[in-house]
Amino acid sequence: MTVNERLYQSGLMNEYDKAVKGKNEEKIISILTMLEIDKKSINAILNKIKNSRRKKDK
Repeated sequence: MTVNERLYQSGLMNEYDKAVKGKNEEKIISILTMLEIDKKSINAILNKIKNSRRKKDK
């Protein structure tokens, strides 16, 4: 199951989106941990979020 599918099925999609938009890294990690996403994948997701922000800031 993908991360998006897990977010949707758990009902945490909106909370996750708010955390991403609010740049709340602790909340993002907390939600992904609740979904049993491994640490390596969480780090990859955080890096992708950070990189997408950098592109938007340019």
